[in-house]
Amino acid sequence: MNAKGKIARAKTKRLDPAAAAVRDAGRYMMNTYRRSPLVFVRGKGSYLFDQNGKKYLDFLGGIAVNALGQAHPRLVRVMRRESARTVHVSNLFHHLYQGPLAKRLAEISGMDRVFFCNSGTEAIEGALKLARVAARKRGHNERTRILALERSFHGRTFGALSVTYPVKYREPFEPLVPGVEFVRMNDVAELEAKFDDSVCAIVLEVIQGEGGIYPMSSQFWTRARELATHYGAALIADEIQCGLGRTGRYFGYQRFVGLPDITVVAKPLAGGLPLGAVLAQESFAEALTPGLHGSTFGGGPLTCAMALEFLSIIKDENLLENVRERGAQLRAGLLRLGAQFDFIREVRGEGLIVGVDLTVEGRPYVEAALSRGLIINCTHDHVIRLLPPFNVTKKQVDESLGILQTVLQETKRPIPFHPPASEGDSARALAASR
Repeated sequence: MNAKGKIARAKTKRLDPAAAAVRDAGRYMMNTYRRSPLVFVRGKGSYLFDQNGKKYLDFLGGIAVNALGQAHPRLVRVMRRESARTVHVSNLFHHLYQGPLAKRLAEISGMDRVFFCNSGTEAIEGALKLARVAARKRGHNERTRILALERSFHGRTFGALSVTYPVKYREPFEPLVPGVEFVRMNDVAELEAKFDDSVCAIVLEVIQGEGGIYPMSSQFWTRARELATHYGAALIADEIQCGLGRTGRYFGYQRFVGLPDITVVAKPLAGGLPLGAVLAQESFAEALTPGLHGSTFGGGPLTCAMALEFLSIIKDENLLENVRERGAQLRAGLLRLGAQFDFIREVRGEGLIVGVDLTVEGRPYVEAALSRGLIINCTHDHVIRLLPPFNVTKKQVDESLGILQTVLQETKRPIPFHPPASEGDSARALAASR
């Protein structure tokens, strides 16, 4: 080895593991995320600790994944137990946990059948395929159109991206799956105008997460349910971010009258491990037969055991009630801040999925909060998003509100946020030009 190589090797040896991790990520990973230079090395409950030992209150939860925080002792026990038994079994065979988990999900959702996959975007893909094949098996080969909502976000794979609204996500990868049309959220008249017998599915988020924490009205849900039934289309509820307890109910759609035909879940399901699921009514699920769909890793013994424990913890620790109580506390505190700071436009959400809509750009406040030990993020450029764990305490909510108040007071006010004159109009104009 020459002298230059020896010096480089010596420098590498001197790097601590955190610095080496950041260096290697910069050199070898694809440039798909705007990452903070922080390296988190451990967590406990609602807190994370970085490479320097600094403590952070985590109100982002891995974007709604860590619904029980970090290192919940019951999840740790299950992970240790099952990893010492078997981690993976082919879906050509049964294992001890997949059937019981499917039963539990069917019980709490009102659905009949379950398919397991690895992520939310895979669940959306499965749901779209199920809607298409169900229409075909009923003799409606021409029924292929899909309706989705403006501001929606459903994933990054081709089918999921096709029903995701923002042009900036879709345009670089076009052409996508054809036959998708977008409807304004809560615009019943436009929904009625675009729904006909060529539609095989409508995909809805009852609370839009990435789109800015916008809740769906009961009138819109009810009319979508009526139209889907009338035309024999699938009503697909995307509960990836707002489901499995985050609203204070197991599913966000449970505040409405009428069930979906297909529901998709993922994020918190396996307590931090990757697991998604498509849940469906029998009238749609029966369209799938062996060979039409599958997943190599979906629903393995480790992830299913973790998911069963996650659902048991929610029940045993009465966490749905805690979500409702802490959510009410958080929103009340944010409304008080809204009365204090005139650039807070609105506070939206339900349970522990909460958005603070600003008239200014949100990123500077997110960065200032991080420097003070609070992890949040900004979606849609101007909506501060808070996704605390289900077992967050009253004291921790107060802590977060105190940090936010300081951040809003002391951060230099960012430039005003100026959205397009109409985001919907811009997307429609782009579509019309093609």
